[in-house]
Amino acid sequence: MTAVSVAGEWQLLYNRFYRKLTIYTMQWGRIDLSRHRIAAAPFGGPVAAIRDDSKIVQLYAESARRKLLIFNAAGRALASAIWDRPGGRLVGMAWTDDQVLVCVVQDGTVYRYNVHAELCAPQFSMGKECFEQGVVECVFWGNGMVCITEGFQIFCVPDFKNPVPCKLSDPGIDEYPLCVAVIDPQYTMSGNVEVLLGVGDHVLLVEEDGVQQLGVGVGPFQKMAVSQNGKYLATFTHDGRLLVILTDFSKIIFEYTCESALPPEQISWCGLDSVLLYWDERELLMVGPNGNPVSYLYDEPIRLIPECDGVRILSNSSMEFLQRVPDSTVSIFQVGSTLPAALLYDALEHFDRRSSKADENLRLIQSSLAEAVETCIDAAGHEFDVSRQRTLLRAASYGRAFCSQFPRDHFQEMCKILRVLNAVRNHEIGIPLSIQQYKLLTAPVLIGRLINANHHLVALRISEYLNLNPEVVIMHWACAKITASPAIQDSALLEILLDKLKLCKGISYAAIAAHADNSGRRKLAALIVDHEPHSSKQVPLLLSIEEEDSALVKAIESGDTDLVYLVLFHIWQKKPALDFFGTINARPLARDLFISYSRYYKHEFLKDFFLSTGRLQDVAFLLLKESWKLEKNPMASKGSPLHGPRIRLIEQAQKLFSETKEHNFESKAAEEHAKLLRLQHDLEVSTKQAIFVGSSISDTIRTCIVLGNHREAMRVRTEFKVSEKRWYWLKAFALATVRDWDALEKFSKEKRPPGGYKPFVEACIDADEKAEAIKYIPKLTEPRERSEAYARIGMAKEAADAASQAKDSELFGRLKLTLAQNAAASSIFDTLRDRLSFQGVY
Repeated sequence: MTAVSVAGEWQLLYNRFYRKLTIYTMQWGRIDLSRHRIAAAPFGGPVAAIRDDSKIVQLYAESARRKLLIFNAAGRALASAIWDRPGGRLVGMAWTDDQVLVCVVQDGTVYRYNVHAELCAPQFSMGKECFEQGVVECVFWGNGMVCITEGFQIFCVPDFKNPVPCKLSDPGIDEYPLCVAVIDPQYTMSGNVEVLLGVGDHVLLVEEDGVQQLGVGVGPFQKMAVSQNGKYLATFTHDGRLLVILTDFSKIIFEYTCESALPPEQISWCGLDSVLLYWDERELLMVGPNGNPVSYLYDEPIRLIPECDGVRILSNSSMEFLQRVPDSTVSIFQVGSTLPAALLYDALEHFDRRSSKADENLRLIQSSLAEAVETCIDAAGHEFDVSRQRTLLRAASYGRAFCSQFPRDHFQEMCKILRVLNAVRNHEIGIPLSIQQYKLLTAPVLIGRLINANHHLVALRISEYLNLNPEVVIMHWACAKITASPAIQDSALLEILLDKLKLCKGISYAAIAAHADNSGRRKLAALIVDHEPHSSKQVPLLLSIEEEDSALVKAIESGDTDLVYLVLFHIWQKKPALDFFGTINARPLARDLFISYSRYYKHEFLKDFFLSTGRLQDVAFLLLKESWKLEKNPMASKGSPLHGPRIRLIEQAQKLFSETKEHNFESKAAEEHAKLLRLQHDLEVSTKQAIFVGSSISDTIRTCIVLGNHREAMRVRTEFKVSEKRWYWLKAFALATVRDWDALEKFSKEKRPPGGYKPFVEACIDADEKAEAIKYIPKLTEPRERSEAYARIGMAKEAADAASQAKDSELFGRLKLTLAQNAAASSIFDTLRDRLSFQGVY
C-alpha cells in the first residue's frame, strides 16, 4: 500500500490532517435516525433507539407498538422491549459510564436499563417539583444528569450509582434558556457539577450554592458544547459565529464566522483540536483554530458521538470514525516524507521486491532506526485496517532485525493490543475501540462489557491472552447459563457448569449457587454449593436454601465453632424442639457446643434436651445449679420465701440422682442438703433471725451455741451425725466466741474429750485469753503441743521445759524464731539446748 493512496484519504485542516474511516455498514434494517431518538454510548458502546413520539411517522402493522431497541455499534440487534412506561413523553435518554441506559420521562421518573433492555435498577423520581412542573430537557455526563423543568428550575443527580436528586440554585430566569451545557464535576474547582445556561447576551453558571454571570455581551448563544477535558467551550452565536472560549470566559481562543446564521442541529468536539457543526441540510463542517474548515456532505441524517480522540458519525447506513491522523501515521504516509519511519516503511517495500534500495534506506536511517521502529509500531496501533496493521508491524519487525538494542516487549505488547482490538471490532461484537480509547478504558473494563453483552468466549480468550484472572468471566457465564437454561435438567446442567468452572481455581461456587437459588433452582444450588471449598461461604448458603442438615455437617467438618453455632441458632429457630434435639444429639461437637451455650443462657431448654435424651443426672445438676443461684439471690439473705423453691429444686435433683446407682453420693448429698435447709428455716422461724439459711452444718451448730440454743445445736448434731470430736471443736470455739469461760470449763469436765484438750486451748488462744488457756495447756498429752501452746502465749520457760521433754532440735529452732524478740527467752533456749547437747540428746 503506497503512501499516496493512504494520504489520499486525509483532509487537511490548516496544518493538521484528519481522516474519516468507515468502520461498519449498519445491519439494523429500516432504522431511520430522523424518526428515532438515539443514544450512543462512548468507547464504542451500544446504541439505543426509540421512535420519536414528537414526529409524525408512518407506522407498519408490526411496529404499531413503540419499542426500545438496543444495537451494538455495527447495528446488530442486542435486545428490545416494549416501551409502555407511564409518566408522559420521553424527555431524555443516555448511557452512563457503566453502560446503563437512563431514560427520563416528563413527570421526572427515571428508568434504568441494561444492554439487554431489562430494568436493572429500581425506578426513582426527580422529586415533587419535577413531577408538578414537568421536565423539559435533560443533559447528561459520565454517571450524572441535570434536568430543567417548565418552571426553569434545575435538578441534578450527581451519581446514578447512588441516585439522590438535589436542587441547584434558582437561576432567576423567566424564559427558557437558548442552550444548555454542563461541566463534568471532575473538571470543576468545587467538585460539583456546573450548568451553563445561554440566557440573553450572556451565560449563567449555575451551581448548588450560587449563580454567576459570564461572558456578558458575547452572546446570545444558540448552541454550546464543552470539551472532553472541561477547559474549553465551543459556542455558536446568534449571528453565525463559532467561538471557542475558556470555560471561565476569561479568553476567546478563536472565532470563525459561518456562512449561515442558522444554528446547527448538533455541535461537538473532535478531540481537542477541532469542532464539528452539523446542519439539517446534511452538511458537516469541521472547524479548526486556523485555516479553512473542512466540509463533509451527507444525503442522510447523522448523529455525532464524541470520543476522547475523535467523533463517531452514525448514519442510517454506516458507522464512521473521524479523527486527527496520528503523528506517527503522518510521518510514514505523508506524501514526500523522508523521516526515518517513512524510509523504513519504504525499505520494506523494496525488500519485498528484492530491491537493493532496501539496504540503502536502512543505511540512511541507521542512527535513527530505533525511532523508526517505534514509530511504525505506534502507527500500527492506530490503524483499523488489519492489512495495514500487518504491513506496519512487518516494517517494524524488519527494522528491529538491524537494531539489537530495541526492546522486544514494545513490539509484543502492541501485537497483543491489536489482537484484542481486532477481536472486539468484529461486527458480531461491535465495539470499535481505538487504541487510545482502549488504554483509557482498560482491559478489565472491556472484559466486563463483553460479559455483560454475553460475549463470554471472547472475554475468556482475552483474559487468558492478557494473563488476567478469568474468574469474573466464568462466574458471569455460569450465572447467565443458569438463567438461560430453564429446560435443562439439574444434573445435566451441573456437569456443563463444572466442566468450565474447574478451569478457574478458587472460583466461588457459593456465589453461583446463590444465583441458582435466586433463579428458582434450589436443587441445582444445593448440587453446586457442595463443590465450594470454603466452609465460610458454603454453610450460610446451605442455610439459605434450607439444607440445614448438610450445613451442620459441613460446619462440623470445618472445625469452625462459629459456623457450627451459626447453624445451631438457625435450626433452633426453625425446627420444633424435639427435632432439633434429635439433630444435634447425633453429632457430638454440635451437641457439646449447644450444651456449653445453654448452660449460661438457656437452662430450661437444656433441661428439656437432657430429659429427651435420658440424661437425668445432668438435669439434676442443672437443678442444683438453679438452687445455688437462688441462694445467691439478695432476697434470700433477707429471709424471703425463696427457701421453698430451693428445697423443691434440691429434692427434684435428689430424685433424679436416685434413678442411677452411679450417683448414690450425689443423691445422698442432695437429700442432706434439703434436710439442712428445712432445719435452718425452722431455726430462723424460732429465733426470728435470718442468719441460718445457706450456712454449713458446722456454722449452724456454732450459731445455735452462740445464741444459747444448746438444745437445737444438739438436735443438729444428732440429725446430721456430727462426730464427737468435731462437736467438741465446734462447741469450744462457740463458747469462746461468747466468752462464756465458766461454761467452757464445765464442758471440759463433763468427760474426757475424745480428741484431747487441744480444742479448748485453741479456742482460748484464738480469743486472746491467756489465763483461760493456761488451764488447759498442762492437760495436753503431747510435749510438742504443750511447748507450742506455751510459746504462742509468750511463756518461754514453760515452752522450753516442754520442748526439752520432746527432745526435738527442729522444735527448738522454731520456738526460738517464734520468740526471737524476747532476748531472755532466746537465752533460755540456748542454755537448754547446750545442756541437752552435753547430755548427748542431740
